[in-house]
Amino acid sequence: MTRVQAEYGGLDILINDIWGGESLMEWGKKVWELDLNRGRLMLERAIWTHIITGHAGLPLLRAGGLIAEITDGDGWYYRGSFFYDLAKTGVMRLVQNWASELEDDPRAITSVSVTPGFLRSEEMLTHFGVTEDTWQEAVKQEPHFAESETPHLVGRGVAALAADPEKHRFNAGALASWTLMDEYGFADLDGRKPHWGNWYRDVVKPQL
Repeated sequence: MTRVQAEYGGLDILINDIWGGESLMEWGKKVWELDLNRGRLMLERAIWTHIITGHAGLPLLRAGGLIAEITDGDGWYYRGSFFYDLAKTGVMRLVQNWASELEDDPRAITSVSVTPGFLRSEEMLTHFGVTEDTWQEAVKQEPHFAESETPHLVGRGVAALAADPEKHRFNAGALASWTLMDEYGFADLDGRKPHWGNWYRDVVKPQL
């Protein structure tokens, strides 16, 4: 951060998207059946790392800056596994904490969490044995992949939010790639506008 301060004079945006919990998740188990060491490591990777980054980066944010915590989900519902839920909702709680810490700060920094939808990440493409050019073939394996999005969609959402002079109206809020897409009118790289919120409501939830 000393180098950032010296070379750039500060930050306009601070994005926390550290995770590293893919190999640590344990689904279908109650909390008393989970491996505590794996759970602790997940929380260290997914929350403590964000605290470290915020501790170092928040003082460098310029007036009107943005801190965006990337998570999974935009609500306080249970995410199916104890430590995974704590990791993802804990990041959302960080957003509220940052907002409270900055409440009287004259820089008027905006703090939000942002979730992508069904993310077409490199790891997910590898999981389905497809590439970005052939991703639609994976819909045969997972029908809901039809509404997937590239990482660029949530990135464009954060960029649009950062450029909004009125973004502070979202302070301490939980946003999603699709809500930002609706708000600012952008699309994914291929011109599609995948809306996981609507898809989940209309397609996924009725099947549960």
